[in-house]
Amino acid sequence: MSQAIKAAPDQGDEVLYEVSEHIATITLNRPARMNTISRTMLDQLTTLLLKAEADREVRCVVLTGTGRAFCAGLDLAEATGGGQGKDGITTGAGQAVTLNLRHTPPTVLYNMETPTICALNGSAAGYGMDTALGCDIRVMAEGAKMAAAFTKRGIVPESGGTWFLPRLLGWAKAAELIFTGRTLRAAECQAMGLANHVVPDADLPAAARALAKEIASNAPLAVQAAKRMMRIGMDETFGDHVHHVFLQLLPLLKTADAREGMVAFMEKREPKFEGR
Repeated sequence: MSQAIKAAPDQGDEVLYEVSEHIATITLNRPARMNTISRTMLDQLTTLLLKAEADREVRCVVLTGTGRAFCAGLDLAEATGGGQGKDGITTGAGQAVTLNLRHTPPTVLYNMETPTICALNGSAAGYGMDTALGCDIRVMAEGAKMAAAFTKRGIVPESGGTWFLPRLLGWAKAAELIFTGRTLRAAECQAMGLANHVVPDADLPAAARALAKEIASNAPLAVQAAKRMMRIGMDETFGDHVHHVFLQLLPLLKTADAREGMVAFMEKREPKFEGR
């Protein structure tokens, strides 16, 4: 199955969408502005993440960017110009601020059961870094960087960084990174555990897709359940978690994919999963 979804003509193609081989590729597409996030891009990215999550053909999502940056953060020129977007944020000095974050990309990413891979083709700064951290797995090009430059701009990691970084790095390392606003090269990100893999720049699309295909080859209901249990387990005791995992296992054992997995193992062949 292959399809390309483009944004409405009056919005422009700020986010691209394509599905093939059970993989949805979502591409930030403002290369002239280093993929800084506009209000239009926020809306389109949310819509396409939700579309991928709802599509039973999609078993893995790859999020990447065009040009020399993955995402250089929010579009400050637009943000400082005032106005109000769908998220209910009213900008401009002295104006009130209201928040509705239920349908913004960080929240949608966190709640997705479909596995997500961020293929960092270039630098990820601010909002872009938080978005990358919101994905389950990160594959970085050798020339890519992560810039936790929030405190250098007088703000905090507003889109998940203060939640993700202590869990990924531990308190002390996260504190040092956030308080200093330091920029990390790809090799440093991998050494700290922020990147799963670092590959030559030219190899990034193929490497991310190969990993996505490996994930997509497994039983999608089981993969989604495993992700769901991992998320829940972060806030549970071991005893409660084991109980919930067992309750999740019971319906999985009744699926056609579970039967296929067992039969394929006995017959010494690769399973063919259908997501049911």
